[in-house]
Amino acid sequence: MHAESEIRIPLILGNKTYRNISDDIIAPIEGKAARGWYTLITVCAVCFLWGIGCLAYTIGVGIGSWGSNNGVDWAWDITNFVWWIGIGHAGTLISAVLLLFRQKWRMAINRSAEAMTIFAVLCAAIFVTLHTGRPWLDYMLFPLPNQFGSLWPNFNSPLLWDVFAVSTYATVSIVFWYIGLIPDFGMIRDRVIKPWQKKMYSTLSFGWGGSARHWSRFEEVSLVLAGLSTPLVFSVHSIVSFDFATSVVPGWHTTIFPPYFVSGAVFSGFAMVLTLMLVVRKIYKLEHYVTIKHIEYMNIVIIVTGSIVGVAYLTELFVAWYSGVEWEQYAFLNRATGPLAWSYWIMMSCNVLSPQLFWFKKIRTSILATFILSIVVNIGMWFERFVIIVPTLCRTYLPSSWNTYTPSFIDIGIFVGTIGMFGTFFLLFSRYFPVIAQAELKTILKQSGESQKKAAAEITPHGHH
Repeated sequence: MHAESEIRIPLILGNKTYRNISDDIIAPIEGKAARGWYTLITVCAVCFLWGIGCLAYTIGVGIGSWGSNNGVDWAWDITNFVWWIGIGHAGTLISAVLLLFRQKWRMAINRSAEAMTIFAVLCAAIFVTLHTGRPWLDYMLFPLPNQFGSLWPNFNSPLLWDVFAVSTYATVSIVFWYIGLIPDFGMIRDRVIKPWQKKMYSTLSFGWGGSARHWSRFEEVSLVLAGLSTPLVFSVHSIVSFDFATSVVPGWHTTIFPPYFVSGAVFSGFAMVLTLMLVVRKIYKLEHYVTIKHIEYMNIVIIVTGSIVGVAYLTELFVAWYSGVEWEQYAFLNRATGPLAWSYWIMMSCNVLSPQLFWFKKIRTSILATFILSIVVNIGMWFERFVIIVPTLCRTYLPSSWNTYTPSFIDIGIFVGTIGMFGTFFLLFSRYFPVIAQAELKTILKQSGESQKKAAAEITPHGHH
C-alpha cells in the first residue's frame, strides 16, 4: 500500500468518519436554518425586489430611463454583463480543470462554485436581453427555419456568437452541476423523514443506488463533461472580448483581449468563490471541511491570475506607445489622466496591487484579510470593465461627440437587484442542496482525513513501507 506523505496538511480536519461527513453536510437541510441565514436572505430578497421594480420601470418607460446617452450607449449594463459572466467562470474552472488535474482540494469547494456559475450566468442574461433594445425581436438570435429568409440576420456580429457561447456554457454547467449532485440526492433521500422531502429527493436522485456500476458511470460522465467544459471556459470569455476587439474603437481593437479577459474572469471568479465559501463556512459551521489550507490554495490562484492581469495592463500601455498611433495613445492617456481617471486608479490598485498582499503567508491564511481582499478584487474587476467601456466611449475620434456618463438611479437599482438575486438563489441552494459534495469528500477521507493521516503515520514511521 502506498501512503501519502504526512508532510501535507490534511484536507478534512477533526476525527471525521464517513458517518460524520454525512451528518455535517446534511445538517443544514435536515435542521432549522441558522439566524445568519435568515438575516442574509432577507437583505438579498429586498435588493432583488428593488431590482425587479427597476426592471419593470425600464420595460414600462424604455431604455431612456438609464444613464446611457448618444456617445456612451454601451455603459453600465454591458459592464455588468461582462462582470457577471466573468464571475461565472471560476465554477466550471474549479470543477473541470482541477478535476482533470486530480486536485483533491477542489472537493470542498466545487459544488458551491458550480452553483455560483449558474446563478451568475442568469444574472448576466438579464442585462443582455434588455440591451438588445427591442427584446421582442430576440427570437432572431436563435436558429430559425429558412421560411424567415436567411438563417441568421447577422452572423458576423460577435453579439450573436455570444448567444451561442453563453447558452452552451450555461447548459454544460447545469448538466455538470446536476450530475455531481445525484449521489448526494441519493444520500438525502435515504435519510429524510418527511414524505414530501422523500418524494422530491428520490425523483431528483434518478434511482441512484451507489453500486459499483453507478459509480463507474458517474466517474466517466464527470470526466467527459470536464473535458467538454474546459475549452468552454476559454471560449466564452474570449467571445465576450470579441464584442470589443472586433470594433474599430481605439483601445479596444486589440488582440490581447481574449487571454486578458479569460485571466481576469478566473481572477474575479475565484475571488467570488472565496467570498461565498467564507460566508457558508461560517453559517453552516463547515470549518472542518473548508480549511485554512483550501483558502490558501485559492489565494495562490488569485496571486497568479492577478499578476497576469497586471502584465496585461502594462502590455496594453506598451502596445499603445510602441504602435505610434496617436488615437491608441490618447485612449490610454485619457483613461489614466482624463475626467474618469479615478476609476482607472481604483482598477489598478484593486486588481494589481491588492492581490500581491497574498505573498505574505500571514495574510493569505487569515480569514478576515481574505474576505476583505476577495471583495476588493471583485470591486476592482467591475471597475476594469467600466474603464474599458465608459472612458473610451466618452472620448472617441470626434471631439464634437465627447460627453460624460452618469448612471441613473434605475441603472444602479438593476445592478443591486442582480446582486440580490444572486445572493437569494445561492442561499436557497445552500439550504436545500448539499453545499459540499459529500460523496466526493468521502473518497479522500482515507488519504487526507486528519485522524486517518495520524494513524497512517504511526503504522509507517517514514510514510512508506
